[in-house]
Amino acid sequence: MSTTSAEPVVAASDASTASPPPPVEPPRPRAGARRRGFGANAALVGPPLGVLVVLIGAWYGVSIALSASGKGFLLPMPHEMFTLGFFDPQVGADIWVALFRTTGVALTGLAIAMVIGIGWAIAMSMARWIERSTYAYAVVLQCIPILALVPLVGFWFGYEFLARVIVCVLIALFPMVSNTLFGLQSVDKSQRELFRLQKADRWTVLTKLTLPAALPSIFVGMRTSAGLSVIGAIVGDYFFRRGEPGIGSLIANYQSRLQSAELFAAILAACLLGVAIFALFGWLSKVAVGRWYDSTL
Repeated sequence: MSTTSAEPVVAASDASTASPPPPVEPPRPRAGARRRGFGANAALVGPPLGVLVVLIGAWYGVSIALSASGKGFLLPMPHEMFTLGFFDPQVGADIWVALFRTTGVALTGLAIAMVIGIGWAIAMSMARWIERSTYAYAVVLQCIPILALVPLVGFWFGYEFLARVIVCVLIALFPMVSNTLFGLQSVDKSQRELFRLQKADRWTVLTKLTLPAALPSIFVGMRTSAGLSVIGAIVGDYFFRRGEPGIGSLIANYQSRLQSAELFAAILAACLLGVAIFALFGWLSKVAVGRWYDSTL
């Protein structure tokens, strides 16, 4: 009995005197993992750059062919947009000043379209009779060619800043209305039933459930309307050649003078403006809803 009872004591003493296991070092990242990260970035950036190189090469080919036939003014060389456009002191200054004015018109029209569109969509989501009565007119407004409305806008509201803002609102309004209404009406029914069981009023349901759930769709409408507001500002500048000229007026002047390099530089500046505003609202969307909304679901 004594020998068998001593064995656990000896084992315990051995275990207590045993040295602790050596610390385990965390695994170091392998060079292959870094190469895979670089490869992933190259796969992401490579195709757009490849397409850009092909487009620029084709542009040079067409420009050289037109220059050989005496029609080089139809399509300038890509580098001439910079040498005769952006890098020219006078032309570059005119482009950036006009772009700044167009940006002000586009952002003002976009802000008004956002306020009207979100408010209109909220009203339609809370009252079915408002949706039945007014949504068709939003569709009609979207279907009317904007070039048919521009002369009327200029006749009624003048040909300066206000008229250009109104053109932006007319173009950018419908995506805000349709996307916001879609988001408000797409809330899960079980969540609505839960709020109804808690006897929440309509304002609580709107502010705590439907409006937060509709934020992804609202930001989609903002990004779409952002690009359209730039188009509206350029169209207004193109036709309303009074007051402070924007990029549209500059495009019209270069077109009438057959200054093709300056014309393409102004068009490129307008495109970059639209991309910048679109990217801005894409970033705002990630900041606002990117932490809890997964677009892949």
